[in-house]
Amino acid sequence: MTQPDIWYVAFGPDKTVKSDDRASGVVRSTKTFKSEMDAKVFAAQILAKGWSANAGTLNPHQPKRMVPASQIEQWAAPSER
Repeated sequence: MTQPDIWYVAFGPDKTVKSDDRASGVVRSTKTFKSEMDAKVFAAQILAKGWSANAGTLNPHQPKRMVPASQIEQWAAPSER
C-alpha cells in the first residue's frame, strides 16, 4: 500500500499584482504531496515565480497544520543545518 498525500499547496498569481498570467486566465490550483519537505520545495518554487501560496495538511491527517500566505515564505525557506 502506498503512503497517502498529507500536505497541499494552493497557489496562483498574486492577486495584488497585475500580470500576464492573470490576464491569460490562470487561476488558483492545488497540488498535494506525501511529505512536508516536498510541499516546502514546491512552495518555494511558486514564490520564486512571484505567485502567492498557502499550505496545510489534508484531512484526516493529525495534527492539523495550516500555513497562511502571510507565513509561507518563512515556512518554505530552506532550514539552516
